[in-house]
Amino acid sequence: MKKRLDTTWGYWRGRLRLAAARAVLAALGWLPLPAAQRLGTWLGRLAWVMRGSTRRTIEANLAQCLPELDDGQRKTLARETLIETGKGVVETASAWHWDQSDVGAVVRTMDGFEPIEQAIETGRGAILLAPHIGNWELGGLATGARVPTTVMYRPPREPAMEQLLVEFRARFGAAMAPANLGGVRKALRALKRGELVAILPDQAPRHGEGVMAPFFGQPALTMTLIRTLTRRTGVPVFTGWAERLPDARGFRIHYAPVTEPIDHDDPVEAAAALNRVVERIVRENPSQYQWTYRRFRRQASGRARGGQRRED
Repeated sequence: MKKRLDTTWGYWRGRLRLAAARAVLAALGWLPLPAAQRLGTWLGRLAWVMRGSTRRTIEANLAQCLPELDDGQRKTLARETLIETGKGVVETASAWHWDQSDVGAVVRTMDGFEPIEQAIETGRGAILLAPHIGNWELGGLATGARVPTTVMYRPPREPAMEQLLVEFRARFGAAMAPANLGGVRKALRALKRGELVAILPDQAPRHGEGVMAPFFGQPALTMTLIRTLTRRTGVPVFTGWAERLPDARGFRIHYAPVTEPIDHDDPVEAAAALNRVVERIVRENPSQYQWTYRRFRRQASGRARGGQRRED
């Protein structure tokens, strides 16, 4: 009886959270970009003053990853990061409710997109690596509106929230593939059809699905999925990220071919190459990176070659 009640309560709790999330997102969805960014700036400043766990995570990550900065520089960057994070949260809620013309209006340029279009038009297919920098949700919507795209994602812990995530990300026609065996098969089929597959390359994989490789000089659990897909298909790989322009002027999406050996025979070398790709993008605009992510929390699980740790 108790188990049945717990299951029922868990179901309704998930539904209530989903309804609350929909209501909040719908309210924020009415905001134009300038208003969304002003609200996000206020939220970021509030988070800075409150000195909560998010600020502490950012400061810890910056101390580990950018030791060349002095204390004052890291403090300034941490504050800017919180503000940019606040902007990203609110403007994403807005973007998830904008129609395709609204998204097109705030995307000023899509520099370097032509080679991706050519790969799709010729039926070759391509992989897009979209790190957590700038507004990756908006970048995904803009990209998926231009070419047939399958977006790989990690399902959230709350099943009801997965429904919301899939619904908003797929609004302009993108297919969604969870990061599991079925999702990998779906991505492979999309690549074989000559389509684009988009992946967040700096998201830590599950246990047993990655290796430890350096990221900003620190051992970080890194996915091997991208190496697997590139070795099996031979498709070209690109990066893409949506830079937030100052004063609510919109976004500039940057695309570029990947030249690092992310398909190396050695999975650790391939993972290290992947992390170098992400690191170079982050250094272009560090305040817009998701330093709130606890990327290094699994450093204690087994040691890999060269003093690095890896997952079995």
